[in-house]
Formats: sequence, structure tokens, C-alpha cells
Amino acid sequence: MSAEILDEAYERLHRTGPEYEGWLSNHGPMAVEALARHGHQQRVHRWLDDYLGRLDELPRGLHPIDDWRGALGDPKRAGDWLAYFDRQLRERPWRDVLGTWWPRLLPGIAAGATHGVIRVGHAVRALGSDQVNPQRLTELGQALGYWAARWQPVPGAARLLDGVTVGESDGPNDGIDVDTALAGLPRIDDQTGGVRDRLGQLPGVPRWEPALAALHPARSPAEAKRGLTTLVHRAGLDYLRFGHAAPVMLVHAVTAPTAVLRTLPALDRGLWAPSLAAAWSATAAMTSVYAPADGIAPPTVTAATPAEVFARAARHGDAHVVKLADAVLDAHAASGDDRLLAAAGYAGQLI
Repeated sequence: MSAEILDEAYERLHRTGPEYEGWLSNHGPMAVEALARHGHQQRVHRWLDDYLGRLDELPRGLHPIDDWRGALGDPKRAGDWLAYFDRQLRERPWRDVLGTWWPRLLPGIAAGATHGVIRVGHAVRALGSDQVNPQRLTELGQALGYWAARWQPVPGAARLLDGVTVGESDGPNDGIDVDTALAGLPRIDDQTGGVRDRLGQLPGVPRWEPALAALHPARSPAEAKRGLTTLVHRAGLDYLRFGHAAPVMLVHAVTAPTAVLRTLPALDRGLWAPSLAAAWSATAAMTSVYAPADGIAPPTVTAATPAEVFARAARHGDAHVVKLADAVLDAHAASGDDRLLAAAGYAGQLI
């Protein structure tokens, strides 16, 4: 039943565009996938009834994508990108399309304040349960199209991604120290304005690129997966320290690497190390442009089971609260760290 409800929700949402009110991201597909995933399918259509009214219509295309490099990051071509990926996914297996486009899109992980990769992560998880059908393929196509249309690099991250090589060595690597790397991130001076203005300040921060390079590349796919798992874990704990400063935007420091981690099983293992590098650049950027220099003591939140944590988020109803709960439940399942469960409740208090 939850699968049928999710597919019905996708059908309703696929008549709408990936953004609304200028450039706000359409969170509908991500939120309904999380609600259905965690057994709250009875809320999906009621949630959509309230949400759909704010969305724009599906954008019209201008002309077919021929020079894909030239069209990357052009939001005026959103309709063309949606049509392009719809056609690609009708003609080729979805894993082949994803495998071709993931390395092309990954350097632009900042797209739509990281919502491009987040939406792809939710779509891949829906397909990865062997529920391949037209609705879910359409969702992956719209997610990839949105990412392509809003493709935006993290300043300074190109050198980080270009330097990634990966083998199969699985020995210790002293360079993978997520805690130290996160602690060493600088902050922009003027934490006002939208995400694009804030990201634009990063090239002028002298310590930014050295801090970005502090997390050394993974030497093996297994190491990349461990690094991503740790990154999501530590970013979730950092939300408790910094979330008060930007309750909505700092959610993405957690949900972006979560989306990348969820996508790994569908990718060639050779793409895992650059995936860690890109996810790190996204979390680092969102932290540097939205988090204060000094965090606060983590709040005291009433203890709850994972199921209760998500149920509270579902009742709250805000898409960011739902998606953060979804992400920290993954991190909790991997780590057993009960502190993570407080992050979703804290977001519910702040948002």
C-alpha cells in the first residue's frame, strides 16, 4: 500500500516544476518518499493537498539539449533538461543513465542549495527497492534534470575533485579525519543574504581552500563509504550546536551527504571516492556560510525511539523537519549514537 501511495503522490507532483516562487525548491517528492518509507503513508495525500497549492507548473522547454556542457547550470533550460532525462530513462536502464551523469553532475553539487543531489538521493532509494515503474523513473529524471539546470560548483572544490584517485587499498588513512576537518572550517564574515550570495564570498576567505583540502581523498571505495557515514554522523551532531543560527539551511549540511551515501550502491565503486569529496565540499560550504563560529551546548530533548522521532516529525509536517528526521535515523542506525535522535526534535522546535 505504501508503494502505491508513493506512486500516486509522484503522479500528482510530476505536473509541477522543480522550483516555485522564483527559485525555492519543490520539496514535495523528497518529503513524500520519506513519509512513505517510514510507514506514514496515510499522511502523504493530506500533506500534498496542503503543499501543492504553492507550486508552479511544469516548465516548458525551449529546444532540445544538444550541447550538454553549455546547458549545465542554465535554469532557463529546466524544461529542456526534464525532457532530456525523461527521454534518456525511456531508452536506457536507469542505473546506466545515473552512472553516466553522476560524475558530470557531481562537481555542481551546490545546485539549488544542494537540493538537486538530495532529490536524486530520494529517487534512487525509491528505485533501489526494486520498485521500478514509470512514476519512479519519471521522478529520477526530474531530479536529475533539476540538478543539471541548477548545476553550481562549490567554490574551490574543483581542485579537490580533480585530485581524487581510488584503488582498492583498505588500510588506515590518517587523512580521513572528519571531526578535525569540520572543526577547522572558517566562516564567511557577512552571514546575510541568500545561499548564492553567501557561497560567492568563499573565494575571498583565505582559510577556505586549505580547510576544504583538510579532508584527504579516500584511498578505496570502502574508505569512501566510511568517510561518508562519519560525515553524516558528525554533521547531524553539529546541527545540535549550530542549528539555531539557520534552522532550515543547516539541515542541508546533513541531508546532502546522506543523499550521496544512499546513492553509492547504485554507482560503480570507482565513483565512491569522488562522491565523498563532493559531499564533503557541500557540507563544508553550508557550514561555513551558515553556522556561527562558536556553537552552543546541545539542547536537552526528551528521549524517544527512532519510530517516535519520525512520528513527531511527520506530525510537525515541515518538509525540512521530515527530511532531517529521515537522515538522522539512517545515521543512528549506522552508529547507534542516540544523540543524533535529538537533532530532528530540535529542528522541530526551531522551524
